[in-house]
Amino acid sequence: MPFDLKGIADRADMIINGYAFTKDKEHIRVLNLNCINHAAVIFRDKIIETNMDDIENQIVLEYYEHNKQFMEE
Repeated sequence: MPFDLKGIADRADMIINGYAFTKDKEHIRVLNLNCINHAAVIFRDKIIETNMDDIENQIVLEYYEHNKQFMEE
């Protein structure tokens, strides 16, 4: 089954600098659309699961913190 990058981007609630942020109940799933093997899960404003390095984690959290009010309800 091929990876549906366009579908993920279309379903994202917010995209910032190539990172797709998608609500999943109380979690936020993050995917780097430019490097699809980099992903994270945010819960209560903290990354609880990731395979990104520390620098990328910090970048993702900053994007999320500064823009979470724009995520669709």
